[in-house]
Amino acid sequence: MFRNFKMVSRVVFGRGCFDQLDDILAEKRSEDDSFIVFLVDDVFKQSRLAKRISTKNKDFIIWVNVDDEPKTAYVDDLTRRVKGYSNRPPDGVVGIGGGSAMDLAKAVSLMLTNPGSAADYQGWDLIKNPAVYHVGVPTLSGTGAEVSRTTVLSGPEKKLGINSDHTVFDQIVLDPELVAGAPADQRFYTGMDTYIHCVESLNGTYLNAFSKAYGEKALELCREVFLDGGDDSDDKLMMASYCGGMSIAYSQVGICHALSYGLSFVLGLHHGIGNCIVFDYLDEYYPDGVNEFRRMADKHAVCLPRNIVADVEKDQLEKMVDVALVLEPLWENALGAGWKEIMTRDKIKKLYRRM
Repeated sequence: MFRNFKMVSRVVFGRGCFDQLDDILAEKRSEDDSFIVFLVDDVFKQSRLAKRISTKNKDFIIWVNVDDEPKTAYVDDLTRRVKGYSNRPPDGVVGIGGGSAMDLAKAVSLMLTNPGSAADYQGWDLIKNPAVYHVGVPTLSGTGAEVSRTTVLSGPEKKLGINSDHTVFDQIVLDPELVAGAPADQRFYTGMDTYIHCVESLNGTYLNAFSKAYGEKALELCREVFLDGGDDSDDKLMMASYCGGMSIAYSQVGICHALSYGLSFVLGLHHGIGNCIVFDYLDEYYPDGVNEFRRMADKHAVCLPRNIVADVEKDQLEKMVDVALVLEPLWENALGAGWKEIMTRDKIKKLYRRM
């Protein structure tokens, strides 16, 4: 039976469209004492962007820290803060920032309507109740978080997304002006996330015409941005991120993301750079993609960290493997139904030890 996927229902795109956010939220405000929660990356606390966030009297801005990847405990803490702010739920949750900030907004919007801890819902289709209305405003492009049905979180035992139709944003605001000030290395690592999404999707056993159409367009845009350059690179990268995320909606990622989750869980690496580190060692599985990735890295003078796994303890390495193996759909997409005979624990350990 075919999956009937939920997708973002409202999208606004264009330079300066961030200024329409107040009008968009006005349609959702219910009463005089209603409020909106803004979860904003704290890197913007003293920025011009902070002054452009149009709030009403009772709105609640929380400056979120994403120095570490989002954790279920942090989501639970943020949810408690929102519930303690008012005896009524907010009319909406707005996430402003990179993939981590948007993931936090998705997760909090879900946990405001579902009992327990965010850790209880790490997996596929475990969420039962629809989320609070939630909006994503990306300030980095490449994660695809703005359109995905996943909020990726590290819990006590694993790094795994809350993957649900209810996770998907109700509205996204895609303003290329917001990504203009991103540091060059961060822009590259995040941009490569969508590139790697598409390489894995297009080489996967789950591939179909829906995923292929979006994936091919995203790759084309990535090549224009990271190999050709140009004045409209921010616009193109924002659309590459959108198309890359859409490509995964009806497909899956693969080996790089599975290994990257294990690497990030144990070593605390951010998703973008973790993907880049892993992908550089996957010639055997994605030879053309890895070679092109290296050309992009050379062009942008990106030097990836090396030997980061060389000194990890035995139990840490075992945990990396455990976390990677939880992501069974990713392995099946990459290697087929018989993937467990191909990708053994020893094979995964050997790959990790090279990194």
